[in-house]
Amino acid sequence: MIYVFVAPGFEEIEAISTVDILRRAGAAVNTVGIGGKTVAGSHGIPVNCDMSEADFIPDERLEAVVLPGGMPGTINLEKSDTVRAAIRYAYDNDKYICAICAAPSVFGHMGLLKGRSAVCFPGMESELSGAVVPDKFVCTDGKIITAKGPGASIAFGLEIARHTTGADVDAIKESLQCP
Repeated sequence: MIYVFVAPGFEEIEAISTVDILRRAGAAVNTVGIGGKTVAGSHGIPVNCDMSEADFIPDERLEAVVLPGGMPGTINLEKSDTVRAAIRYAYDNDKYICAICAAPSVFGHMGLLKGRSAVCFPGMESELSGAVVPDKFVCTDGKIITAKGPGASIAFGLEIARHTTGADVDAIKESLQCP
């Protein structure tokens, strides 16, 4: 199961595009709302999640944790004990941790990026404590997948799908008419 965590003020494009692509790839995906099952994004769009954080329990079904960015969504994700526990569980059990835009800063603050390659929204690189920051829109280093921002959302979703499913990601990309 891939869990996409959304907190009040999340970047809608980053969350919805990623979930859409992963479901097209056949992945089992649950959205997890921080603070409740319905969460409003940074542009006021409410999203009904599959579960609230109160219902989330990290266990052996977890394949990946995905964090969309946005402000103050990223700050709200980082404040959540549930989100930090999910990240720690995934990291400690060699599962994927994925974040886009401002959200890779959560991994940086947890000390998970030291000596690893990671990207984030321009201007937030100092929050990636110890990371090497290449000039890429999407970056994969082992089981850590990061991306720059909303414009990289489709590429981010495709990269997660490439690593977590057996789907023909090129066929999905073509069906979406991506360059």
